[in-house]
Amino acid sequence: MTNNEIVQKLWNLCNVLRDDGITYHEYVTELTYILFLKMASELDTEKKIGIDNKYTWNELKKLDGIELKKTYQQMLIDLSNKSGSLGIIYRNAQTKIEEPANLKKIFSEIDKIDWYSVDKEDLGDLYEGLLEKNASEKKSGAGQYFTPRVLIDSIVRMTKPEIGERIFDPAGGTFGFIIEADKYLKSKTDNYFTLTAEQYEFQEKEAFSTCELVPDTHRLGVMNALLHGIDSNYFIQGDTLSELGKSLKNYDLILSNPPFGTKKGGERATRDDLMHETSNKQLNFMQIIYNSLKKNGKSRAAVIIPDNVLFEGGVGKDIRIDLLNKCNVHTILRLPTGIFYAQGVKTNVLFFDRGVTEHGNTKEIWYYDLRTNMPNFGKTTPLTKEHFEEFERTFNNEEEKEKIQRWNRFSLDDIVKKDYSLDLGLIKDESIIDSEDLPNPIDSAEEAISKLEEAMDLLRGVIKELHICGVESNE
Repeated sequence: MTNNEIVQKLWNLCNVLRDDGITYHEYVTELTYILFLKMASELDTEKKIGIDNKYTWNELKKLDGIELKKTYQQMLIDLSNKSGSLGIIYRNAQTKIEEPANLKKIFSEIDKIDWYSVDKEDLGDLYEGLLEKNASEKKSGAGQYFTPRVLIDSIVRMTKPEIGERIFDPAGGTFGFIIEADKYLKSKTDNYFTLTAEQYEFQEKEAFSTCELVPDTHRLGVMNALLHGIDSNYFIQGDTLSELGKSLKNYDLILSNPPFGTKKGGERATRDDLMHETSNKQLNFMQIIYNSLKKNGKSRAAVIIPDNVLFEGGVGKDIRIDLLNKCNVHTILRLPTGIFYAQGVKTNVLFFDRGVTEHGNTKEIWYYDLRTNMPNFGKTTPLTKEHFEEFERTFNNEEEKEKIQRWNRFSLDDIVKKDYSLDLGLIKDESIIDSEDLPNPIDSAEEAISKLEEAMDLLRGVIKELHICGVESNE
């Protein structure tokens, strides 16, 4: 069986649990508990990571009925009390499967899979395929935590992680950036075998850090990392926008796709080290990212942001000015629509280097338009590595950029004349007069609803502040 076939088979097992009222996201979480045991068995790491003999795959699959359910429930409790990554994966774990026959069905069907056809080094990629399947299923609501891997791969190749660097993602999701950065470094060092003992120890335990707010997503990320051979001391579950995040700084490379929208109720970030106060999460994360880079002239970042961060006025403009001063924002990649699972979202990748001074670091910005005159991406037309080929090939070659229509350069003076808007670099749409290529009205309506919901969140925040100030309604 291929990895895709196994992923589909595992995904189809969610149909078994429909009668138990389990959602797609709950199913993947539940499957994580069980699948981890099977993969640990395949990798022969059960004893090493601390799984008790009575909870190994070979022992559990022998059980049936109430005995299986009781043993499984007790296993979740016992493993949740373990230290390290095993304890994180099973932290506060509880089963949503009520019917013992359904639980037995899950164990039996997983055991029937032809695991001998899967390369042991590909088990992590298989699990990641399941996460992607979950993200692509609209009913799961998990798309916000999953960045398309082909995009992550391209970003990592362009930022070129190095051995000995501290690499961070302040909004970890399922740890895609961390995993790809580790793969990139392993490919350059013969799977770390060419490193000294000191370098190896650093890469294994200290090189990678991430922080993820949502416990279940953090759980999926930790398992994803473990199956890819990464077990860091710095995979934190918590809110980067809180006081916890103040200690996360001095990084060489930051790669991230921060959450979109505003904090519920219009609340501000609770940490007190942000110069510009706003309830917009992307703007808060932008401040955190460029202020968390080392001021050594070598640190850098690549951040995925929605279009509004490029042009939003008020505090948005203030943050862009601060960014342009403190960093050299050298490249902005305008991404196509349809590549994220929230339809209609328009996004970009900002590539920037932290300066050693606080002022005047950005002189000009190169834009690459991967949005205009591109296919309508989605399940039937997926984004592939080939779509990034020209961008990557010419990324560091100004002479070649000058020859390519999709590349455009704007000076800081150009940006100042636009009142510090960075919403530039889109080429002429050759098919704009073709009505068949106009935006999908459903996507447009969903985008409008999203904006209205964001506005409602802001208004709720205003009402909350008015109540605090003693203003009462007339009702």
